[in-house]
Amino acid sequence: MSDSPIRVVVVDDHPVFRLGMSALLDTLTGIECVGEAADATDALALVARVRPDVVLMDLHLGRGSGIEATRLLRRDHPAIRVLVVTMLNDDASLVAALRAGARGYVLKGASAADVERGIRGVACGDLILGAPLADRAGALLGARSDAPFPQLTDREREILGLLARGLANPLIAHRLGLSAKTVRNNVSAILVKLHLGSRAEAIAAARDHGLGAPSTGEAPPVTDRHA
Repeated sequence: MSDSPIRVVVVDDHPVFRLGMSALLDTLTGIECVGEAADATDALALVARVRPDVVLMDLHLGRGSGIEATRLLRRDHPAIRVLVVTMLNDDASLVAALRAGARGYVLKGASAADVERGIRGVACGDLILGAPLADRAGALLGARSDAPFPQLTDREREILGLLARGLANPLIAHRLGLSAKTVRNNVSAILVKLHLGSRAEAIAAARDHGLGAPSTGEAPPVTDRHA
């Protein structure tokens, strides 16, 4: 690393959190907050303008998805590192963020030392995960020969797991940073590949194979029987 400070942009739709995070960054030696954004559109424009080293990215933004913003940011600025800072402690969000290109994932409520470690780590190219997540990450991201429904792609299996937890298509789309049409297309592909006749049959099959159990500490999903 050079002697230049690590330049950080904070992306979060809660102004109080942005203010607090910016104040924290100003107390850390060798780290400088160079901008804040409240939604995905403003974040992408800000990053293009100030070219930070690290972006602290929330996943639930007022407008747009932090997952999709991460994907676009990494596509357009591959040298910039993304550290997700979120309340979401579920496996699907963790995997989606890392697949989108995030280099770190810490939970809101982490200590100042953990946030600092995350920023410095991802700036150096390391993969940084908060303590509650590290033990799960290897199993989630590693290839498993015993994974259910091997005929499905990883994305289709991920969507099937969310279906089994009772999430409606719009919630799945928001969670994974996908369009509603993409989710519908994946659900159709799942039904064809598994030779099933309905969404209900897919949910039953997924639960029979152990998919759909929420992560520890995760709130029950809101269901929508009409989606």
